[in-house]
Amino acid sequence: MVALVWLDPGDPFPPTRNALDDPDGLLCAGADLSVDTLKRAYSRGIFPWYSDGQPILWWTPSPRMVLVPENFHASRSLRKHLRKSDWHISIDQQFEAVVTHCANTPRDGQPGTWITDEMQAAYLDFHQAGYAHSIEVLEDGQLVGGLYGVCLGQVFFGESMFSHADNASKTALWFLCALAATRFDIRLVDCQMQTSHLATLGASPMPRPAFEQQLDVLQRQPNRGQWATPSQDLASWLRQYRLEP
Repeated sequence: MVALVWLDPGDPFPPTRNALDDPDGLLCAGADLSVDTLKRAYSRGIFPWYSDGQPILWWTPSPRMVLVPENFHASRSLRKHLRKSDWHISIDQQFEAVVTHCANTPRDGQPGTWITDEMQAAYLDFHQAGYAHSIEVLEDGQLVGGLYGVCLGQVFFGESMFSHADNASKTALWFLCALAATRFDIRLVDCQMQTSHLATLGASPMPRPAFEQQLDVLQRQPNRGQWATPSQDLASWLRQYRLEP
């Protein structure tokens, strides 16, 4: 079994093949959550995931759950909701609030959150540096759902979603995938860990070597996506981009 490597800030990450002995892809520990460290990690398909009281743990699972945007599966009920909804959607207008909601929203089978105060501060720095983004779903001006993640080149690394109303988080993910090519210049959405919920939305597992090959190519492509945008009603988004839910 390969021993877990401890990193000091600035140290290079070990080869991802060192994580093969761990089913969830635990690779190493330590380092820091600076913008530079996070960028180096994501560029190799590595991400932080740990709880309060633990050191920073870095992961690279195999297989990797990924979603090709055009393969997003919208259920009949979601499509009906999208056609009739009076919700508004904004982009990068309430990033910090989305992260906070993701951290504080209870989840089945999870007694706490991995989105610690330290992680929230780190991703806010990453957002201010232009690498992390959020999609916000609003009802009567109030956040009811959303997601945030990291964009490098043409890859979006989904970090977390939350929902305070039926279909709210699904609407955020549908929006990201529906406008992936025309608005965000995204070709692949990384969903990280395998879950049955993600599978129902069209995500599928990909072996780590195949994922890293795609990542190496796509992250090098210039991203011409348009992000920060004030809220507008969902019907306006549908008309503007000629979307058919």
